[in-house]
Amino acid sequence: FCVPYAGAGASAYHAWGKGLAPAIETAAIQLPGRETRLREKPFNRLLQLVDALADQLDPHLDRPFALFGHSLGALIAFEVCRALRRRGRPLPTQLVVSARRAPQLPETDEPIHALPQAAFVEVVQKRYNALPEVIRQDPELLDLFVPGLRADFEMLETYRYVEDEPLSCAIVAIGGRADPRVNAEGLALWRRQTAGPFWSTTFDGGHFYLQPQRDALLSLLNQILKGSSGH
Repeated sequence: FCVPYAGAGASAYHAWGKGLAPAIETAAIQLPGRETRLREKPFNRLLQLVDALADQLDPHLDRPFALFGHSLGALIAFEVCRALRRRGRPLPTQLVVSARRAPQLPETDEPIHALPQAAFVEVVQKRYNALPEVIRQDPELLDLFVPGLRADFEMLETYRYVEDEPLSCAIVAIGGRADPRVNAEGLALWRRQTAGPFWSTTFDGGHFYLQPQRDALLSLLNQILKGSSGH
């Protein structure tokens, strides 16, 4: 199950199925307020979204599964694991967290979700350089895109980490070597979140390394998930 990053939808993972082994089924999660669910109200509180996701995933936990999340998606995936544990449901064989510092580390960025639209877009672009030019230059597209992105930042900025027992599943933490927001130490501290196996690595690239390094990342995921798919 692949959880998208802030502002993104399921299409962020649309090509992954071709790069993963046939035994691995890719299920990209489409959140409210994104793409085909654009007209739905997005969540603005992370734990409310997590409970809804745990409900939706529950019928599909009858076989080995893994969770992958990038950036905000990594934090969501982590809390989904905690929610499943609280419910007594199976945990993933692996939680793969990408481009996200360990959740116990405090946020250092100033909150921006309440800024006026122009200022909000400017700060997001400065921090992440992630808004496509075609969206930034089209006021109508921007008006459609920003509410979901703003809700995502509100989720992140209102999230408060709560100390709990480490998970039992394996955690793999991955990042971009040139990511100014997530360094190797921030990735390594995910180790504290599991009593199971832990491994961390980095690829060339910045916060969105997973796009230019997609083939290498999928090759790595094939290795990580090998033997976990029941085949």
